[in-house]
Amino acid sequence: MKKAVGFFLSFVLICLIGVTTKVHAVELNFAAETQIPSNQIDKKQSYFNLKMKPGQKQTLTIKLHNDTDEAVVINPLIHSATTNMHGVVEYGETATKADKTLPYSLDDLIKVTKEVTVPAKKSVDLKLNVTMPDKPYEGLLAGGVTLEEKKKKTGQKENKGLSIENKYAYVIGITLQESDKEVKQDLKLHEVKAGQTNARNAILFTLQNPTSTYLNRFEIDAKITREGKSETLYKTSQKNMQVAPNSHFTYPVPLNGEALKPGDYTLHLKAKSSKESWQFTKNFQIKRDEANKLNEKDVTLESPNYWWLIALIAAAVVVIGLVIFFIWRHKKKKKKRRAR
Repeated sequence: MKKAVGFFLSFVLICLIGVTTKVHAVELNFAAETQIPSNQIDKKQSYFNLKMKPGQKQTLTIKLHNDTDEAVVINPLIHSATTNMHGVVEYGETATKADKTLPYSLDDLIKVTKEVTVPAKKSVDLKLNVTMPDKPYEGLLAGGVTLEEKKKKTGQKENKGLSIENKYAYVIGITLQESDKEVKQDLKLHEVKAGQTNARNAILFTLQNPTSTYLNRFEIDAKITREGKSETLYKTSQKNMQVAPNSHFTYPVPLNGEALKPGDYTLHLKAKSSKESWQFTKNFQIKRDEANKLNEKDVTLESPNYWWLIALIAAAVVVIGLVIFFIWRHKKKKKKRRAR
């Protein structure tokens, strides 16, 4: 049996990419097996790791197996690689937008049918038609093809209540390169701002890899201080991450349940990969109305208890009312005595 392992729509890579050749999973009704071509750079790998020439055209083949008793309809989708907020490269569909430095989007270079049907107990070859750009480029283009089974219509009305639907798919990695020349790594720090992750306050900073190469064994060490001060207010660090070529991601510095406070702050950041290292210092501001809005949404912060204030005001109103009543009654009695 060929190399097999089940995995979901997103998967973690160590150093470069890894992808299955043939997969059997209880959640899926089909299996996928890559047919490795002769221009594969590392023939030990089962994802497409290809060296090509400018303007070259090539057809890649993925064999789809259906061992069930019913036909299976599969929707193939091509995506360029992105990096998520945990420092993990994503090869499938994500909400992350393509980085502005991406020279070519993989779905522009690779064309595939929108839908393929694999009959019961049969196998079908899925063709990926690759057309390289005419203009030469250095580095590599990374991404993947997602193979997702088309959902069958049940004819039942959808439940309008809260429901969670799990989706499973194969994601087969693809890298395309024309040259073996090593690309010098670079890293950019962009926006730093107050925000939230999972409805919890955090300081968010955006990092960008503008180069056509992976940042492997990537790690960061970040701390937040008041502007002009040395005391560390918040900090975070993480190792063993990876950043996709020509991608960006937003990383959070958690506040550990504290409320955001308005003011001027500074982010001090150290970052490094297996080959390069960087240091950044960037000032940013948290405005009062911004802090108040985020604090109201933070699920870990308790809402202020105003009952004591309400009770105090009510008591004051009662006391003042009684004082006014007794003064009024005293004046009334005094007026009656005079009238006699």
